[in-house]
Amino acid sequence: MITQISKIPSISGDKLLQNSEKINETGMFGSVFRSAIENVKETDAKVVEAEYLMATGQLDNPAVLSIAQTKSTIAVDMLIQLRNKALDAYSELTRINL
Repeated sequence: MITQISKIPSISGDKLLQNSEKINETGMFGSVFRSAIENVKETDAKVVEAEYLMATGQLDNPAVLSIAQTKSTIAVDMLIQLRNKALDAYSELTRINL
Protein backbone atom coordinates (compact mmCIF):
# COMPACT_ATOMS: atom_id res chain seq x y z
CA MET A 1 0.00 0.00 0.00
CA ILE A 2 2.29 2.73 -1.26
CA THR A 3 0.68 6.08 -1.87
CA GLN A 4 2.14 8.94 -3.78
CA ILE A 5 3.24 11.96 -1.77
CA SER A 6 0.90 14.76 -2.67
CA LYS A 7 2.16 18.20 -3.56
CA ILE A 8 1.70 21.01 -1.04
CA PRO A 9 -1.21 23.13 -2.24
CA SER A 10 -0.10 26.05 -4.34
CA ILE A 11 -0.60 29.51 -2.92
CA SER A 12 -0.07 31.36 -6.16
CA GLY A 13 -1.77 34.62 -6.90
CA ASP A 14 -3.96 33.09 -9.63
CA LYS A 15 -5.53 30.60 -7.27
CA LEU A 16 -6.10 33.27 -4.66
CA LEU A 17 -7.69 35.63 -7.18
CA GLN A 18 -10.29 32.98 -7.98
CA ASN A 19 -11.58 33.34 -4.43
CA SER A 20 -12.21 37.08 -4.71
CA GLU A 21 -14.77 37.13 -1.89
CA LYS A 22 -12.22 35.74 0.57
CA ILE A 23 -9.58 38.16 -0.70
CA ASN A 24 -11.91 41.10 -0.15
CA GLU A 25 -12.58 39.98 3.42
CA THR A 26 -9.06 39.16 4.58
CA GLY A 27 -6.76 40.27 1.81
CA MET A 28 -4.27 38.15 -0.04
CA PHE A 29 -1.99 38.11 2.98
CA GLY A 30 -4.67 36.66 5.22
CA SER A 31 -5.66 34.01 2.71
CA VAL A 32 -2.05 32.82 2.40
CA PHE A 33 -1.88 32.37 6.17
CA ARG A 34 -5.30 30.75 6.28
CA SER A 35 -4.19 28.26 3.62
CA ALA A 36 -0.99 27.46 5.54
CA ILE A 37 -2.91 26.99 8.79
CA GLU A 38 -5.42 24.67 7.08
CA ASN A 39 -2.52 22.66 5.66
CA VAL A 40 -1.07 22.26 9.17
CA LYS A 41 -4.46 21.14 10.52
CA GLU A 42 -4.94 18.60 7.73
CA THR A 43 -1.48 17.09 8.06
CA ASP A 44 -1.81 16.92 11.84
CA ALA A 45 -5.12 15.10 11.52
CA LYS A 46 -3.49 12.57 9.19
CA VAL A 47 -0.69 12.01 11.74
CA VAL A 48 -3.19 11.44 14.53
CA GLU A 49 -5.12 8.97 12.38
CA ALA A 50 -1.95 7.09 11.37
CA GLU A 51 -0.80 6.96 15.00
CA TYR A 52 -4.16 5.54 16.05
CA LEU A 53 -4.07 2.93 13.30
CA MET A 54 -0.50 2.01 14.26
CA ALA A 55 -1.38 1.71 17.96
CA THR A 56 -4.37 -0.52 17.24
CA GLY A 57 -2.45 -2.70 14.79
CA GLN A 58 -4.56 -1.73 11.79
CA LEU A 59 -1.74 -0.03 9.87
CA ASP A 60 -0.21 -2.39 7.32
CA ASN A 61 2.69 -0.16 6.31
CA PRO A 62 4.53 1.66 9.13
CA ALA A 63 6.12 3.99 6.57
CA VAL A 64 2.74 5.72 6.24
CA LEU A 65 3.13 7.06 9.78
CA SER A 66 6.64 8.27 9.11
CA ILE A 67 5.58 10.01 5.91
CA ALA A 68 2.61 11.66 7.64
CA GLN A 69 4.86 12.91 10.44
CA THR A 70 7.35 14.32 7.94
CA LYS A 71 4.60 16.10 5.99
CA SER A 72 3.27 17.56 9.23
CA THR A 73 6.71 18.77 10.29
CA ILE A 74 7.27 20.43 6.91
CA ALA A 75 3.86 22.12 7.03
CA VAL A 76 4.57 23.52 10.51
CA ASP A 77 8.03 24.69 9.43
CA MET A 78 6.51 26.45 6.42
CA LEU A 79 3.94 28.20 8.62
CA ILE A 80 6.69 29.32 11.01
CA GLN A 81 8.73 30.68 8.11
CA LEU A 82 5.70 32.56 6.78
CA ARG A 83 5.16 34.07 10.21
CA ASN A 84 8.83 35.06 10.50
CA LYS A 85 8.81 36.69 7.06
CA ALA A 86 5.62 38.58 7.90
CA LEU A 87 7.14 39.85 11.15
CA ASP A 88 10.31 40.91 9.31
CA ALA A 89 8.24 42.78 6.73
CA TYR A 90 6.23 44.48 9.48
CA SER A 91 9.43 45.49 11.24
CA GLU A 92 10.75 47.00 8.01
CA LEU A 93 7.53 48.93 7.50
CA THR A 94 7.64 50.35 11.02
CA ARG A 95 11.20 51.57 10.47
CA ILE A 96 10.24 53.65 7.43
CA ASN A 97 10.32 57.39 8.18
CA LEU A 98 7.63 59.32 6.41
